[in-house]
Amino acid sequence: MSSIEETVAVVVVTYNSERLLPDLIASLGPGLEGMSWHLTVADNASGDGTVETLRRLAPAARIVQMGSNGGYSAGINAAVAVADPHTAVLVINPDIRLAPGCGRKLVSVLRRCDAGIVVPRLERGDGSAIPVLRREPSVLRALGDALLGARRAGRHPVLGEVVVGDRYYAEESTADWAAGSAMLVSAACWQRIAPWDESFFLYSEETDFALRARDAGFATRLAPDALAVHLEGESKVSPRLWALLTVNRVRLYRRRHGIVATLAYWAALVLRESSRALRGNRPSRAAAAALLSPRRLREAPGPTWGLPA
Repeated sequence: MSSIEETVAVVVVTYNSERLLPDLIASLGPGLEGMSWHLTVADNASGDGTVETLRRLAPAARIVQMGSNGGYSAGINAAVAVADPHTAVLVINPDIRLAPGCGRKLVSVLRRCDAGIVVPRLERGDGSAIPVLRREPSVLRALGDALLGARRAGRHPVLGEVVVGDRYYAEESTADWAAGSAMLVSAACWQRIAPWDESFFLYSEETDFALRARDAGFATRLAPDALAVHLEGESKVSPRLWALLTVNRVRLYRRRHGIVATLAYWAALVLRESSRALRGNRPSRAAAAALLSPRRLREAPGPTWGLPA
């Protein structure tokens, strides 16, 4: 199937994203040039002018007003459910900017390699590369991250979850999963694997989806010639969000492994976050406290997770 026959449903989940929308929407035309596509946005009850800005800048877009902040997965599921007919779903964060021709290159790899998920090569706003490929979480990889750091450990497949090294990004390659800020999902993969697990609220949802897709025979592939710029969010600087990210890693691991392996994985994360907390890292201090709280590990996350009621 050639790219001209494709119809891509572009799906964006917004939450107080007004300032990000002008550049995102401006990038869609060049990024998806030569393709048939339509935009569906799920807004998680933004308190700013997100919806009004969308209506002004993208009058043809379909907007789903969620009524509350139900999380990233809930927004994706709701948007795809009402999107016009499509052959693939392009899920992108509001802080993504597609480079010209990105969409056609993603679709080319999706069809030629018969993949389920294809991701672009990502760069930060300053042009530096973002490693987007990931290996399946394991106890040894969590320990490698704790003792060596994600980048050093990532150069060794057995020790690192983050795939690090130019050779992995210079050509098409397969990974267990990939960062979910920009990913193209085939309609066949979506129909087989969806919905996204809404119990995660935020973080680990893309890991869960991609690992379930892999288990069903749908590979995650990198399209190295497809480029997008990711301005990146605040998880690494927000104590609350980093704690949520870390706890959700344990929750996901528990779903796929037994209790003994999960305890070992939890201990490796405690080691990582505690060691960094001792060096004054505030997000790690919050993550360590959450990992050591039975209540935090049990409760379902939500928009006020980790905050006073």
